[in-house]
Amino acid sequence: MSENKLTDNVFWKDFWESKKDLIFKVQSNYTFNRQLSRLIKDRNIKTVIELGGFPGYYSIFLKKYFDLKTTLFDYFIHPEIIQDLLVFNDLTIKDIEIIEADLFTYQPLEKYDLVASFGLIEHFLDTKEIISKHLNFLNDEGTLFITLPNFKGLNGWVQKTFDRYNYDKHFIACMDIDFLTTTAKDLGLKDVHVYYDGGFSTWLENKESKSFGVKMAVKLIWYFGKLVTKIGRFESKLFSPYIVMEARKG
Repeated sequence: MSENKLTDNVFWKDFWESKKDLIFKVQSNYTFNRQLSRLIKDRNIKTVIELGGFPGYYSIFLKKYFDLKTTLFDYFIHPEIIQDLLVFNDLTIKDIEIIEADLFTYQPLEKYDLVASFGLIEHFLDTKEIISKHLNFLNDEGTLFITLPNFKGLNGWVQKTFDRYNYDKHFIACMDIDFLTTTAKDLGLKDVHVYYDGGFSTWLENKESKSFGVKMAVKLIWYFGKLVTKIGRFESKLFSPYIVMEARKG
């Protein structure tokens, strides 16, 4: 439902068309490769759908390195960007199924072994509802894999201080391990595991448009965080840039 959304089609069109360097080689060590590799092996995953995944980096990663039957689903699809990205990664438009539709009204025609989203659920005010929409695509023994940014630590302070517009497009309250765990269990999911991940990182969207002072401030914070976590890497609410949820339907 539209009142649940913090973004719209115009926002995403402007967002992606403003981005630079969208076309690159997706490497085998892409973010969350460790978790995805483990899940695919342990649970014999053959099919996957990436929800809200444009421009499709994870769809490409999962097709290219694991040869899964891969589907990319998003409310906004920019055909030229996807075409260029696929070609650059030695794939074609036939290698990945693409569905452009509204997640809240679409009725899945197929169920998948793995339903994944990367930075999707935090753009909605009703976390339980958006996660429940993931389950519509999941087969009876399927695996759910969701990641979202952690804006309750240092990275969140950077977003709130230097890019309030982007910060306000995120539902900060959902970025809580206990809340996400309870929500998943309330939806009947099993083997729920929610945790911080990523060591340390921080970023700014469209950093090219920021002032020199802002860029330097963020760079100094980045170096500080990397230094601290290099001494002894640990995952925490203060430093980790991501939250990960793993769960099973059956």
